[in-house]
Amino acid sequence: MDVSEEYDMMEDLEDIKESISTQDLPSAIHTINKYLKKQDLVELNIGVTGESGSGKSTFVNAFRGLGDDEEGSAKTGPVETTMEPQDYSHPKYKNVKVWDLPGIGTPNFKADEYLDLVEFERYDFFIIIASDRFRECHTQLAKEIMRMGKNFYFVRSKIDTTIDAEKRKKNFDQEKTLDIIREDCENGLKKIGIEDPVVFLIANFELGKYDLNLLQERMEKELPQHKRRALLLALPNITLEINEKKKKALEANIGKVALQSALVATVPLPGLSYAVDLVLVKKEIEMYYNTFGLDDPSLQKLCDKSGKTIEEMKSRMKSPLRFGINKASILSLLGAASVFVAENAVEYVASLIPLLGTVVAGGMSYMTVSRMLKRALNDIAEDARDVLIASVGTDV
Repeated sequence: MDVSEEYDMMEDLEDIKESISTQDLPSAIHTINKYLKKQDLVELNIGVTGESGSGKSTFVNAFRGLGDDEEGSAKTGPVETTMEPQDYSHPKYKNVKVWDLPGIGTPNFKADEYLDLVEFERYDFFIIIASDRFRECHTQLAKEIMRMGKNFYFVRSKIDTTIDAEKRKKNFDQEKTLDIIREDCENGLKKIGIEDPVVFLIANFELGKYDLNLLQERMEKELPQHKRRALLLALPNITLEINEKKKKALEANIGKVALQSALVATVPLPGLSYAVDLVLVKKEIEMYYNTFGLDDPSLQKLCDKSGKTIEEMKSRMKSPLRFGINKASILSLLGAASVFVAENAVEYVASLIPLLGTVVAGGMSYMTVSRMLKRALNDIAEDARDVLIASVGTDV
């Protein structure tokens, strides 16, 4: 980490500087800890709806990184299996819930009554799924959602099935075929009353293909700031673009964790800072591994899909943490962190939070923990990239 990166992280702390600058030391440490915990409790509720047989439940499962037959997956079938709203928590982030909503499209369908039935207010946004053409029921629902002030996204599902059928034709061109499908869906929506529609093409069984990145970018852009992190961390690790977004979301916390370490370092108890730093760093690194799907259960699921072994996958990983997150592997990061720390950087940390005063230990602890976490995150993100490429056999 160069000096400019260190300053970027330190300046990111300005948003909490005032809240702790006048507190006593224990209260300040509590404030930082509360701040870090609070962001992990932010709820995100996603409503998934569409006609029976459109692939709603399969999408709910795929979005959470599950197959249709795994424990905790939404029920799927050739007929409507969802009679009332059913929430499915993310396996790793319980604050993120994807709701499988009852099917639409019956002759007596009324959008306003439907939204009352599913308790419209609980959802942050809706995903409206169709497996072929969008129909009047889709536009009725979209207009009512829009009228009530929330966002929705049109998803054309089962693209893999359509592409497989089109491949049998002579002169097949995948990009041209996708453009035709997208244009047909958008034109159909225009004819039934939606202005400037945007349709995302998704293959439920190969979620990383086609428009998943575009859908993610749109959802992230339109969510409130405090909800974006929940979305990014919960997304399945199936594209390089998503992995890079996850890295940036995790990186934003490094300065705050390091500040917590720096505050503890000012407490005059021998060995306290060292012990706390190990706990803080270990906790963050474990979250990195889980978020990027490099923990053993996640790797095993990836191996089951790709036909590779865990040993093959781990052979792609270079981080010293790949053999286990323990005291020895964490301290291996310390070598890169324990280099010369510029005096002016230490002074900046001391001036940032008056509680630190001129205690150099606080500044040194901040810099050391920052460097350790930055290196760990870079290494783990790189391992995740290599594992993802290995799992599909090409760039994704």
